[in-house]
Amino acid sequence: MEKIIITTPDSVSGILVGGRWEAVGKLLPARGVVIITDENVFNLYGDRFPRFPVLKLKPGEISKQLIIIESLAKQLLINGIDRSGFVLAVGGGVVCDVAGFLASVYMRGIRFGFVSTSLLSQVDASTGGKNAVNLGEIKNVIGTFRQPEFVVCDTTMLRTLPEDEYLSGLSELIKTGIIGDKSIIGTIEKNAAGILIRDRDLLSGLVARAVRIKGSVVSEDEKETGPRRVLNFGHTYGHAIELHEGLKHGFAVAAGMELATGFSLSMDYINKKEHDRIIQLLRSYNLTTDYRIPAGKMEELITHDKKKSGADIYFVFIKGIGKPFIRKMPVKEVVEYYKHFIKGK
Repeated sequence: MEKIIITTPDSVSGILVGGRWEAVGKLLPARGVVIITDENVFNLYGDRFPRFPVLKLKPGEISKQLIIIESLAKQLLINGIDRSGFVLAVGGGVVCDVAGFLASVYMRGIRFGFVSTSLLSQVDASTGGKNAVNLGEIKNVIGTFRQPEFVVCDTTMLRTLPEDEYLSGLSELIKTGIIGDKSIIGTIEKNAAGILIRDRDLLSGLVARAVRIKGSVVSEDEKETGPRRVLNFGHTYGHAIELHEGLKHGFAVAAGMELATGFSLSMDYINKKEHDRIIQLLRSYNLTTDYRIPAGKMEELITHDKKKSGADIYFVFIKGIGKPFIRKMPVKEVVEYYKHFIKGK
């Protein structure tokens, strides 16, 4: 097992990769704990949960609502959780988002930790201290920055994921390689068989590398005022595609990365060889998808993006694999490239 420490001005968070999730009981207080999970995860693993009260969510984005937070807070009160209490999330990105946000605001903040059950959550969503719910169709508009005390990433749990959930997480792993570690891309390219059978040791190594990259970025810029924005590579277009098409997050981000890589090529930031390598990798795992969002709708959705600043948006380009950079771009130009791209499809 590897322990990766993320240090911010107000907290220290330990990410545990490669161990068995059942050992999480050793990290918890003896009392005052409530577990938050979803129905799918509970059906798979609930009989092995530590013996504390369990609150179950409906799977998916439908649970990322303020009304759910209010309902859960009432349940914490009913279970006698006070300011010394602890919230344990066992689940993927949605469960960790909801539980982290709840713990961040309940009684002005109580302790929390995660057992991360999906690849998307292990490489991205559960690490870094972003906790949020949606506002209508707009993702993650209401949220906090607060670090979990720990995140347990047991890659054995990935074997129970549906195929589309697993591949959705693979997209975020590829994103992390593109922006931060060329060796991740090389490993994914050369080990397709191991990736597809979900080899535990292979995945543990990849998750640990991804967490180290994200941890270094978060430690430098917890509140996303500068360097942390590189983690949004592919997300400007991707979030819009996710909302309009109803795609799983990782597939939408893959589409967003295809667009952002093409945009980088059109601006002469990246060469054709590097561009083609990225697109080929995405396509080799069937991560890219068809979509047809009217340009006006794309502009409307990007306008609601929390990365927007006035008429501009902080857009993540790449000069090559492992070489991201951020440029403040007019939303109109971002939409113009989208128009150009879909005309050529």
